Amino acid sequence: MQQPIVAGGSSVAEQLREHGLVLVNGLHSREAVLDYARQFMTLVPHRDSGPDSLTTIRDIGQKAQRPGLAGLGAGELAAHTEGTSICEPPRLMLLVCLQQPDSGGEVVLADGREVHGFLADRYPGAVEVMSQPGTAYYGDGGGRPSQIFTRHSGGRISIRFRQDELAQFSPVVQHCLPHLREAIKAQQHAIALSPGQGYLIDNSRYLHAREAFSGPRFCVRALGEPRFPLRPGFGAGGAGSDGRRTA
Repeated sequence: MQQPIVAGGSSVAEQLREHGLVLVNGLHSREAVLDYARQFMTLVPHRDSGPDSLTTIRDIGQKAQRPGLAGLGAGELAAHTEGTSICEPPRLMLLVCLQQPDSGGEVVLADGREVHGFLADRYPGAVEVMSQPGTAYYGDGGGRPSQIFTRHSGGRISIRFRQDELAQFSPVVQHCLPHLREAIKAQQHAIALSPGQGYLIDNSRYLHAREAFSGPRFCVRALGEPRFPLRPGFGAGGAGSDGRRTA
């Protein structure tokens, strides 16, 4: 994993294009997070965001047991991408820790490019099934028809996935989900964020999760669209940004 940085301008754009991830440090207030986010994205409001379009991520108690609110609890949060139930999910997500919990609460990140490559090597049939349109349904009321992997022009692939009560899958996909979870587990990395540290990810490429925690934990999240050209997802075939698999 990259070392925590606060990069500026083209460096952030280049890292997102190449790696899909930038680790940041030194953002110790909501205002600092907002200023940093505005450099690289046009903010998109969320259901739970404040007037500044930032969302406070903290334990809200029993209310977090409602469908779709697990991120606002203290329990484990399974790997997912943001905005699965809307037509066009936000491309970028920035999350910054402002207060550490007493224990636990590590963020867990998995590169969808590596997850896809793992599956293509071991379970190629599963990749084909999970790329079929209309095999995943995300959201209330039966869900928005989608698929786990979406193929774009130029050989690009993006990932859209969630694992809570607001996700339903076609029977043809159900038997492939254990393979997908195996791939995610094999590729994920846990990071313990200190105050001021966080990560900026390409939401069409990276899955993120969280370990359970105890004690107060306070984070701030921004969602938005990039202020620079950013092709969707990752190159087909594996690890290279140009689509070439690396060892």
